Amino acid sequence: MIARAPYLFLLLIILPDLYLDLHYWRHKYSVGQRFIRWLPTIGMVAYTIYLMYEKNFIPDNPNILYIYLLLLGLIAIPKLVFMLCSVTGLTFSKLLHKKSAKHPANNYGNLIGLICVPVIWYVVLYGSFIGFNKVEVNRQTFASPDLPKAFDGYKVVLFSDAHVGSYTARNEHVLKKAIYNINAQHPDMIVYTGDIQNTQPQDIYRHMDVLSSLKAKDGIYTILGNHDYGDYICGNTARKVANMRETMSLEKQMGWTLLMNEHRYIDRGKSHIIIAGMENDGDGIRFPQKGDIKKTLKGVDDDDFVLMLEHDPSSWRRKIIPDGRAQLTLSGHTHKMQFALFDWCPMSLTGKEVNGWYTEDEQSLFVTAGLGGLIPFRFGAPGEIVVITLKTQSTKD
Repeated sequence: MIARAPYLFLLLIILPDLYLDLHYWRHKYSVGQRFIRWLPTIGMVAYTIYLMYEKNFIPDNPNILYIYLLLLGLIAIPKLVFMLCSVTGLTFSKLLHKKSAKHPANNYGNLIGLICVPVIWYVVLYGSFIGFNKVEVNRQTFASPDLPKAFDGYKVVLFSDAHVGSYTARNEHVLKKAIYNINAQHPDMIVYTGDIQNTQPQDIYRHMDVLSSLKAKDGIYTILGNHDYGDYICGNTARKVANMRETMSLEKQMGWTLLMNEHRYIDRGKSHIIIAGMENDGDGIRFPQKGDIKKTLKGVDDDDFVLMLEHDPSSWRRKIIPDGRAQLTLSGHTHKMQFALFDWCPMSLTGKEVNGWYTEDEQSLFVTAGLGGLIPFRFGAPGEIVVITLKTQSTKD
């Protein structure tokens, strides 16, 4: 992760101390005292250089990365925010021709920056040690006139983006709690919309027993997410393909039905619905674009009720809506940014499908905030399992 943009991280770490040293420290402290104030930054620079040589997206021991990011949030980011506030204050002072504002005590940007520091500490510590450990049950209802009456009240439990490699001895109980809550819903079907691992199938091994304990009347259906294709490790194509196949094999060993651009029929007497799973269909640049809607729904009639699983919600408008056969699509991938303020996610400013319900004509998409995350941090966007009850909608409604 750090190796993909090392100079950006180094700039974010060094620049605030350069600003503080030039504007404040050199006028007030001796060389020795200034050096002491530089020590945390020197340590962060050394830590960054160490991570620059990590071949994989995250180290085999992820705690090395997690500690780095925690320190980044507690040391470098507060300094960066203070610097930005201070510079903004100075800029406004110059625009208003207030020469006295050059003095630190008269720069209101400094005051705002100082207020921001404990707020940032609170967000970082809460998100890392409390927020990530929270799991909520989100209950939703979806009604469609195309749903056979035999499936009225059918209960689907959705979860996604567990990233089980992030569950270590410290927080493994969170995953166990989530699995317990899923089974407690007594679902007709459980669906999982991808990213079971962080980078490699070894992440799954220690959690096989708990993941295998999932039970549903009509089974557990799953698809692959972008992290499940083996692209986040250093190695040739053969190694990545081997890792992907091992991930697929582990999911099947857990009793899950993996759908790779294919579908299955779920019967109730003479009626049926379709559960379909399309491969990850991202932008084709940063994320794999392997979804084939025609192959996924080959042989499906126009009047069938289709429950589609697709990891990347951007594919809904790109491929699923144009096809027109999937009444309900379930996705994950976004994690609701793992950050929200009063349930508002900054990522929603992009105009993309980030979290919750989206509807176009007779087709709907639900994007879950997911369960875990590559980075064990959540603030205002707790992990969730989603209970969706299907209802047969009267054509008169």
